[in-house]
Amino acid sequence: GGLLDVLLRAFEKESGIRVKTAAVGSGAALALGARGEADVMLVHAPDAERRWMAQGHGKLRLPVMHNEFVIVGPASDPAGLHSIRDAAQALARVAMTATRWVSRDDGSGTDLRERELWKASGRADVAGAPPSLARPWHIRSGQGMGPTLMLADARQACTLTDRGTWLAWRSKLGLVELVRGDPRLRNEYHVITVRPEGFPTGQVHAGEAFAFARWITGPRARALIGSFGPDRHGEPLFVPASPGTAIPPARVR
Repeated sequence: GGLLDVLLRAFEKESGIRVKTAAVGSGAALALGARGEADVMLVHAPDAERRWMAQGHGKLRLPVMHNEFVIVGPASDPAGLHSIRDAAQALARVAMTATRWVSRDDGSGTDLRERELWKASGRADVAGAPPSLARPWHIRSGQGMGPTLMLADARQACTLTDRGTWLAWRSKLGLVELVRGDPRLRNEYHVITVRPEGFPTGQVHAGEAFAFARWITGPRARALIGSFGPDRHGEPLFVPASPGTAIPPARVR
């Protein structure tokens, strides 16, 4: 299983709390939380998260881990991206050369970051245009990261992916890493608990959500995050947040 499976198994074993998961993109996860249909979310869409918290939906928001986004594509590198380290400049080159590009277009954290990069490139219209106005080279998958990578591989196209998924999938693909290292490609994950006020008593399991947030920012989770990946992929898939972001055990709700 993936890192989340490892973390959830450890949390359930240590806490006795059962976790029911919904594997959805960050945008959908935040929408579930706003409706009180989720107690806690692990998401990676910082701007959307900050807006969500400002709207009063959340109780806690703490960093858990980070990796980075990378732009991958065919080894032939038709847009000449390999020499570019500025991700927005790379997208501008994609548009200028009409190089095939796959967008998730699913409201996920990856999709939201891609839209920010298109805006920074001066070509926000590429990501914002309805499908009827899309360029022939712009392909929309509407799917998760794995299927999107497979589609990019099949179409010999470039795409934006988080590096954790890339490392897990790259041996199955003919794509290569083209752009990495831009600070705007940093991919941060936060745990957010839903504010229970405003919902019927008991709808939001605030105590259990707090327990999960404290655990996933604590030493056991940090050790699991930091050690996940090297045996299978040659390097960790994520870097845990610093110890200073954990919730002290003595803190009360």
